[in-house]
Amino acid sequence: MYPLKFNPIMKDRLWGGEKLKHLFNKPSETDTTGESWELSAVKGDVSIVSNGELKGTSLQALIDEYGPSLLGESVIARFGNEFPILIKFIDAKQDLSIQLHPHDDLAKERHDSFGKTEMWYIMDADPGSKLIVGFNKDVEKEEYKKSLEENTLLDLLNYEEVTSGDTFFINTGKIHAIGAGVMLAEIQQTSDITYRVFDFNRKDKEGNLRELHTELALDAIDYQKKDDFKVNYSSAKDQVNQMVDCPYFKTNILDLTTDLTQDTSNRDSFTIYMCVEGNAVIANDYGDVHLQKGETILVPAVSKSVSIATKGVKLLEVTI
Repeated sequence: MYPLKFNPIMKDRLWGGEKLKHLFNKPSETDTTGESWELSAVKGDVSIVSNGELKGTSLQALIDEYGPSLLGESVIARFGNEFPILIKFIDAKQDLSIQLHPHDDLAKERHDSFGKTEMWYIMDADPGSKLIVGFNKDVEKEEYKKSLEENTLLDLLNYEEVTSGDTFFINTGKIHAIGAGVMLAEIQQTSDITYRVFDFNRKDKEGNLRELHTELALDAIDYQKKDDFKVNYSSAKDQVNQMVDCPYFKTNILDLTTDLTQDTSNRDSFTIYMCVEGNAVIANDYGDVHLQKGETILVPAVSKSVSIATKGVKLLEVTI
C-alpha cells in the first residue's frame, strides 16, 4: 500500500494540442492531445499502476482486492467498490464545446451514472485566454432555445479571463467551456456524461458536425446567473490551504518550500496529489515515489502519515 503512480490515459480531441506532450512528457503520438486521464475507473478507461510491486494492476482490481485499505471505510460505505472521482490534465488549443453536466438524480435516471460536479485549477493560460462559466444574466428557457435557433447563444454567456492559479468550481447544470490557450487540472465526479449544446459549427476530421444534446440539456440547465464559481483561497506557503469542500471531494493546495509531514491516521480516505509545479518525494509507511509537475499519485487510505520532501513544490491534495 505504498504511494501509487499510474499510466496516463491519453485522449485525442478535436480541440487538443501538444502542451501535455511537450511540457509534461506525456506519451502522445498526435498534435491534438486534449486530455491526460491521470486516475480513472471509468469503464473502458481504467488506470493501470506504473510503479512498484503492483505495477500492471488496474485500479479496479486494487479496489476489489484491498477495498477499505485503499479507499477508506467511509468511502466504501458511500460508493461501494466504485472509485468516486476522475482526475485529468486538459490542454485546450482551441475552444472546447459549450456544455453542461446533469445532476446525480437526472444522470442516474437517464444514464445509470453519477452526475458531474467538477473543479478547475488553471496551470497555464495564454494572454487573454478565457473560460465560459454560466450566463451573464438570468435567462428563460424559451429565450435560451431562441438563442440556439438564431445562433446567438454566445451573447448570453459569461466570460472570465484567467491566469495561472485561478480556480473554478463548476456545479452540475452550469453551462461552461474551456477557452483556447488554457491548460488546467480537473477534479470531478466519476462520470463521462456531458451535454454538448454548441460547438462553433466545427467539423471533425471526417467532415462531420459533432453531436449536440439540445433536448437532453433543456431540463438539466441552471438558467440563473450565479456568481458562485470563482474559488477564493489562501495561498500561504508551507501549510495546507483549503480550496474546495463539497459532497464529492475536498481539495487543498500545498505551496511548499520545505518538507512537510501530515498525520493522516484519522482521514479515512485515500489521498491524491497532483503536482502543478516543482517536484517532491512523497512517502507513507510503506514506500515513497518521486512526483514532478504534470504527475499524479494515489496514497492509500491505510497510510498513517504522509511525508513530502521538497525544496519547492505546489500540490493539489484531493480526498473524499
